[in-house]
Amino acid sequence: MALTRIGIIGAGTMGSGIAIASAAHGCEVTLVDQSSEAVAKAKKTAESFWGRAVEKGRMSADDAAAATARIQGTASVAELADRELVIEAVFEDFDLKAKVFGELGGVLPADCVVATNTSCLKVSELAAHITRPERFLGLHYFSPAQVNPIVEVVRGEQTSPATFDAAMDFCRATGKTPLPCLDQYGFAINRFFCPYTNEAARALDDGLGTTAEIDKVAQEVLGAAGGPFLVMNLIKPRVNLHAIQNLGPLGDFYAPAQSMTKVGEADQDWEIGEAGEIEEARFTAIADRLRRGMFLPALQELDENVADPDVIDLGAREALKLKNPPCALMDRLGADEVRRIIAPALEHFGIPEPKALARVGGLTA
Repeated sequence: MALTRIGIIGAGTMGSGIAIASAAHGCEVTLVDQSSEAVAKAKKTAESFWGRAVEKGRMSADDAAAATARIQGTASVAELADRELVIEAVFEDFDLKAKVFGELGGVLPADCVVATNTSCLKVSELAAHITRPERFLGLHYFSPAQVNPIVEVVRGEQTSPATFDAAMDFCRATGKTPLPCLDQYGFAINRFFCPYTNEAARALDDGLGTTAEIDKVAQEVLGAAGGPFLVMNLIKPRVNLHAIQNLGPLGDFYAPAQSMTKVGEADQDWEIGEAGEIEEARFTAIADRLRRGMFLPALQELDENVADPDVIDLGAREALKLKNPPCALMDRLGADEVRRIIAPALEHFGIPEPKALARVGGLTA
């Protein structure tokens, strides 16, 4: 069954982006937020988005007006009673999300699919607050949701096959590339992206380089469109810190770096200057840290069957704009070099060598 009547709870940056992406492909969207100002801002954002598309000749004025009209706002979840899919997109707080799901129990039709846009929380833990957990899963959109093509489709422990398939079809029908993955902290992409940014902060704390130098190494070694500190400033260090903290149950390797905590808790941006020439030894040390931050978590999630190597790399290329995604890069370097790079973390944090290391060289074959 096609899902075309959509409800979105939360009219912030993510909620409005998901609304735009859905309405642009013919879905009728009911956007719910207690703040009428947030709803009005979301609709204005949609109008501006499609207005630019008209100016660039990508969309007719009539189509833009029709898409805008497909987004309706309300403050009441009772208006979701006829929805086929409801996506929760409120702030990344477990208790807040659980409260929202509790309010939906007596409102939604029995066949409604319910999704959370969480980036790091366990879908299966949130499912405890859902009336019909078999109809529940994760739909994690990447920012900006109106243009970023990637959505992680997260199968919870109780998610039914029909629900999962319907969600995959919905993503494709609304112009998105779905990444199927199992339920684990960080899912397929943040599982290695957050530790990568955290390892950049650790390299800074250890005096291996400045923020600008570390960003420069990331661009050269990983083919990153922007280095970790630039990207963190775009998504906000406070938000990134919160995502890293949500990975805490995975072990001490995932604990936030000192500077990450300091900058994030102060709700500041990283100061990034200019990077000059970097001597070879420091360049290699920084490169090892950044690759370690990606390689070890990627290998661990492969051991846990969270996602396939091609899914991990597709997300890295399309959502994070990394020309050298982790699995392909590990294959290119070979198992011995990858072992050298991750060995210091294995020893320092007492982590067993990932079994997937034995597959390096043929991960993406």
